[in-house]
Amino acid sequence: MADVRVSKILVHPIKSCRGISVQHSRYTPEGLQYDRQWCIIEGSDLTVITAREFPKMVLITPQMTEDPTSPHSGVLSVSFPEESGCEPFSLPLCPSQSVLDSWKRLQKVMMWHVPFDAYICEALPSPPSRSPSAILSSYFGRPVHLIYKGAQPRPCEPTVTHPNLDANAVFQDCFPLMVMSEESTTQITEQLRRHVGTQGIDERWKTDNLVIERFRPNVVFQGAGPFAEDSWKEIRIGIMPDAPVISIVSKCTRCLLPNVSPETGERDKAVPYKIIMKFRTGLDADPQNKMKPCVGVNGMPLGSGEIRVGDVVAARKAT
Repeated sequence: MADVRVSKILVHPIKSCRGISVQHSRYTPEGLQYDRQWCIIEGSDLTVITAREFPKMVLITPQMTEDPTSPHSGVLSVSFPEESGCEPFSLPLCPSQSVLDSWKRLQKVMMWHVPFDAYICEALPSPPSRSPSAILSSYFGRPVHLIYKGAQPRPCEPTVTHPNLDANAVFQDCFPLMVMSEESTTQITEQLRRHVGTQGIDERWKTDNLVIERFRPNVVFQGAGPFAEDSWKEIRIGIMPDAPVISIVSKCTRCLLPNVSPETGERDKAVPYKIIMKFRTGLDADPQNKMKPCVGVNGMPLGSGEIRVGDVVAARKAT
C-alpha cells in the first residue's frame, strides 16, 4: 500500500479538550506520547468529565513545548477563550516522581466504573494566583480537578476479535489509538449534503465541511479510500519491516461527541450522528452496540515506535 500515507497526527493531552496537530509523535502500547495523559474530574465524586456533558471543554487549548534540557522535558501550557476570563497556566510536561509525590494523590478516580489512581495537578513555579483546579472550576461553574494519570494500569475491555486482549489505556475512552481514513469525512459530508433540510439538518451544511477533528482520531491516513480501515487486521507505519505492528482490535462505535464543533464548542442537534446512523451501523463492532454507528477503528500498538506525517502505511486485511 505504497500510496497510503499518514496525513495528520493529533494528540489530545487533556481528555476532551482541544487536540494538537503534530508532525511526529512517539508511541508506546498505551498510545501516543502525552495523549490523554491528563483529564478533568468532578470535585464531588471524582468521576471523569468529557465534552459529551460539557461541550465547551473543546475550547480549552493545551500547547506542548518539549525541551529535553529542562527538568520536566518541557511544558504543557493551558489557555482558555478570552471571554471566559480564565487565566492561563503551565504544567510540567513529564512530571518526575518527586514532583508527583508533592501533589495530592487520589486513590480512586472513576472512569466507566473502573477505579484507578491519579494526581491533582499543580502549576509550575511562578504560578497564577489560583491553582489549575480552581481556574478550571471557574470555567465549569462547579468544583472540578485537573489530574495526571498515576501508575496503576487501566485495562482495556476484550473485543469480539480479541477476546483475550491484554492492553492498557490512559484516559482514552476505550483503547490506546484511534485511526481513521481522511476520505471518510468526505463521504460523510457527501451523504450530509443529500439530507440538508430534513431531520433537523441545518441549511449551513449545504456548504460547510465536516472536519475530521470532530471524530478525535490520533492517526489519519490518506490514499486508502473511505472506511478502508474497516477491513484491516493490523498495520505498520514508517520504516518497514522494523515498524511495530499496530493490531486493529475493534471498530470505533460513535456517540454524540462528534456533533460538538471543535471551533465553537456548540453541539449540533443532528450532524454527524444522524447521518452516520443511516449508513454506518450493523458493522459488527460490538454485539452489545449493534445499532451504534462506526467511524474509524481502534488500535493497540504491540511495541514502541515513532510516527511521522508522510509515513507509508502497510496494512494487512482480516481474512
